[in-house]
Formats: sequence, C-alpha cells, structure tokens
Amino acid sequence: MYAIIADGGRQYKVEEGQILSIDLRDGIAEGAAITFDQVLAVSGAGGIKIGKPVVSGATVQAEVIIPLEKGEKVYIQKMRRRKNYRRRTGHRQKYTQVKINKILA
Repeated sequence: MYAIIADGGRQYKVEEGQILSIDLRDGIAEGAAITFDQVLAVSGAGGIKIGKPVVSGATVQAEVIIPLEKGEKVYIQKMRRRKNYRRRTGHRQKYTQVKINKILA
C-alpha cells in the first residue's frame, strides 16, 4: 500500500515504515505526530483511488524522528569577467525527518 501526498509544494510517494525528509517544521519535538491531509492518491488492496484534487477522508500519519537535519552545502558563485567581480555564497537546506506510520484511506 502506498500514497502520494503533497507537502510544501512537493509531492512524495510514501509507504508505511518509510523514512522521509520534509521541509523544516519549526517548534516541533522529537516523537511528535504529524498528519498529512493532502493525499492525492492511495493504492491498496481495493485498487487505486485518485483524488480530484485530494482523496476525501484519506490521511497519512507520521512521527518525527529528527526535528532538525541539515542537508549538504550548496555553493553559489557569481562572476563578471574583466570587472573584478566575484562572489561566493553558500546555503544549507534544513529538513525534518519523519517516519510514515499509517496510511488511512
């Protein structure tokens, strides 16, 4: 059984027991429960249900494993040739790691 959920402008295909990194949720503690209400599709023993745009009554329950996780550092370099202009900046995206516990269709 799997579900396709929408969170933070992204879509994820999730299964029970899967560990997933989503965008940072501020002020959430380890072990806290998160419910994803925007379920776009659910596949199970009875076939697949596709929502228009979401499946009514379907939710995905997850538990927070790591409240703050940092991704890899990405460097951004800017340069204008012959102008003595060079800039280098970096960015590390912050994530919250969750474990999918239950898919309710």
